[in-house]
Amino acid sequence: MRAAEPETKTGATAHGFRLLSSLMFGLPKIGLRLPRTPSGIRAYAVGDVHGRLDLLEQLLVAIDEDDARRPRCETALIFLGDLIDRGPDSRGVIERLRTFRHHRLRPQFIAGNHEEVLLRLLNGENEILYSWLRYGGRECLASYGCDLAKIDLSDEMSALTTIRSVFPSSHVKFIGSFCDTLRLGDYFFVHAGIRPGVDLSLQSISDLRWIRSTFLDDKSDHGAIVVHGHTISSDAQFEVNRIGIDTGAYRTGRLTAVGLEGEQRWLLATA
Repeated sequence: MRAAEPETKTGATAHGFRLLSSLMFGLPKIGLRLPRTPSGIRAYAVGDVHGRLDLLEQLLVAIDEDDARRPRCETALIFLGDLIDRGPDSRGVIERLRTFRHHRLRPQFIAGNHEEVLLRLLNGENEILYSWLRYGGRECLASYGCDLAKIDLSDEMSALTTIRSVFPSSHVKFIGSFCDTLRLGDYFFVHAGIRPGVDLSLQSISDLRWIRSTFLDDKSDHGAIVVHGHTISSDAQFEVNRIGIDTGAYRTGRLTAVGLEGEQRWLLATA
């Protein structure tokens, strides 16, 4: 899609949704004007899904209906990473999005820290195995039909062999294809955030996927409004330099998306 190419690549309505007017949010300025998407481009950015296929299906319906009500244009559907782990159906989420096809919505996928850790494991970094299992890996493996008792009784190398055997190659290839950042006009989409004071084109992969307080507490102008997930908040956060939309779907039942078009912005969220 013309204006939504990935930049860097390394390594109350129906269905129980809230639709929140853009008038509720104070809009920061980029220079002397309001931030905006390129003309003729609409974007929906989706926060961390974390294995909640049920919520994803609901949100896809809501986004489709919302997009259909608006004037026809190019529409990007951007997933901000952490599709897997924690929730009950990582496999279902990956298969649904791997095979997602839509005549209006063009999907784009950004890698999160949970996708990074899984790929590192599959590439043989066994020392991070037990950390991954504690932070959502067990739920992910269960969704792929893995025998968790076998994992618990195995040494690290044997456990990794078992883990590699349960992930379809099509899923691994799909996850490995995710990009790191996406730029649309005055908006910069990323999983976790950026390092303040560093040019957007020079950000480290570690910061893009893992950063928290250094980015979240900073109020400086980044040269774009950063749209991100990664850090859970009870509501979507609209700050002067960023929009955070991880509302903890795996434990709250609330998956959130922000819509952006021109100078407008609005929210869709599962109830």
